[in-house]
Amino acid sequence: MAAFFYILQSEISGKFYVGSTDDLDRRLSEHGRGHTLSTRGRGPWKLVHKEEFATLLEARRRELEIKRWKSSRMIRALISTPVG
Repeated sequence: MAAFFYILQSEISGKFYVGSTDDLDRRLSEHGRGHTLSTRGRGPWKLVHKEEFATLLEARRRELEIKRWKSSRMIRALISTPVG
């Protein structure tokens, strides 16, 4: 089962949301419906970056790594670099 680390960007404010999940389509749908408290009322959101991992634990570790940056400049650099 694959897991994902992802970054959303608000189309209104330009702010980022960083998350991880084992079902990316479901999670994006939840964000779109306002189901997630931390993104509710700040969208619409667009997916600007994703990375696939073998396990949810690995994806969550990556999420925590990025959240520790606390820098939108570093996130902008990450999303502008192709993942491959």
